[in-house]
Amino acid sequence: MIRPLLILAALVPLPAAAQLRFQDTTAIDVAVAAFTGHKVGEEGGARTLVDPRLKLAACPLPELDWRGTLQDAVVVRCAAPAWRIYVPVKLAPQPVRAPIAAAVSAAPLAAKPEPVIRRGDPITVEAGTAGFSITRDGVAMGDAVAGGRLMVRVDPAKPPIQAVAVETGRATLPGWAQ
Repeated sequence: MIRPLLILAALVPLPAAAQLRFQDTTAIDVAVAAFTGHKVGEEGGARTLVDPRLKLAACPLPELDWRGTLQDAVVVRCAAPAWRIYVPVKLAPQPVRAPIAAAVSAAPLAAKPEPVIRRGDPITVEAGTAGFSITRDGVAMGDAVAGGRLMVRVDPAKPPIQAVAVETGRATLPGWAQ
């Protein structure tokens, strides 16, 4: 007897005040149009309507403000049930500026520095300070100019290490000054 009453009670609709209430997205669209002074889709107005599937808690008084100095979006926020959305604004097309010709310099372009270590070269990787020094022989896996980084194979069974080229046949570990 109680079970049918529970089912019947579940089928009776709740009063409107007891149901979950969501913010009307049409009201947001109207508020954004009034804030920007332009209709949806117009230049200066919202790009599109706010998605009606959006379920935001009902807000008695949403606040509207521009996002940033570019004013590329309207920020709609509610303080009481804390939420915030950004409504993008359709901006006016920016005029295309003519490219400025690069100034021709009298000095010739600097030549690309030659690599001091080439792929396949045998090299010595060094690291140390006053009082101790560690060296390890390896094979360069790529080209590098002085001060450039390269990978060095020191043991065929282990992954390569990273080194900094110092001069021909010499490299150091990153972070170790020479």
